[in-house]
Amino acid sequence: MEEIRVGLIGYGTAGAVFHAPLIEAAAGLRLAAVVTRDPGRQAEVSARYGARPVSDPAALWELCDLVVVASPNRTHASLAAEALERGRAVVVDKPFARTAEEARAVTRLARERGLLLTVFQNRRWDGDFRTVRALVAAGALGEVRRLESRFERWRPVPKGGWRETGGPGDAAGLLYDLGSHLIDQALVLLGPVTHVYCESDVRRAGVAADDDTFVALTHANGARSHLWASAVTPSLGPRFRVLGSTAAYLKYGMDAQEERLRAGRSPGAAGFGEEDEERWGVLGAGDDLREVPTEPGAYLDFYRGVESALRAGGPPPVTPESAVAALEVIEAARRSAAGHGVVRIG
Repeated sequence: MEEIRVGLIGYGTAGAVFHAPLIEAAAGLRLAAVVTRDPGRQAEVSARYGARPVSDPAALWELCDLVVVASPNRTHASLAAEALERGRAVVVDKPFARTAEEARAVTRLARERGLLLTVFQNRRWDGDFRTVRALVAAGALGEVRRLESRFERWRPVPKGGWRETGGPGDAAGLLYDLGSHLIDQALVLLGPVTHVYCESDVRRAGVAADDDTFVALTHANGARSHLWASAVTPSLGPRFRVLGSTAAYLKYGMDAQEERLRAGRSPGAAGFGEEDEERWGVLGAGDDLREVPTEPGAYLDFYRGVESALRAGGPPPVTPESAVAALEVIEAARRSAAGHGVVRIG
């Protein structure tokens, strides 16, 4: 293939802010077509990317080699399966599916068809998480005993839309949204989970899905993860506090890549993923602390990995099996929140 033609299903926040700019910036990929019914968005994809706007996925299959599913969460598994049935490689935005069983079925289909299937867990390429992984790999913390990780926001007034008003059938709420990232990072860093505890609440009037959620994980290696996802936090905690047997890493503030994508900066531009020095985290124990430069964020590496896997036949940047494992934790967290107890998995 001289170029890999990409068809994008959905041009809301996920499609417009994340996928389309990353696809455009990834060498060897071309955004060929976008499914959106909104006339303004159709005009934008034509003008900005030279892509063909279509109103229905049925018009997409013959226009692309790779399908990116960035539609509402409830449609992720069904559209991914349809694309695989049509013989197309697939990228699915998180969450992979509403349930682990849905995700397993799509994974089996991809394996049977011999097609690439991967899940857009882009937060693995956040600069702060890349820094945590590098520190752990270097033994700078000793044995990691506790991961504290937060995606907290102060949004007392709801924005509206299905993410806030939908139910379990829509995979709405923060546990599926930000929780997909938090749980995925915890699994990548500390491995499989044996026990899950969750507190999940709806704090704002007019909202039906969880907007204030805490998840505690016990990993098979004995480490613990404490994870927060909230839209109602008037005082934000640290993004990461990672406690080890010899040192800790403390980091405030969010990775800057999303902010820069929303501002229209190209992810291929020099310095796109770099973080300003005043936002660096600190490493150490007691009063013996030193600043640690944050690794550059690298969302573009996800699509570089997709392109490489399609051309060379290597592994995808995120295995679908790892996304199934995250959904198993999400389902256990939902059961825990409903029953007010600890759920054993694995």
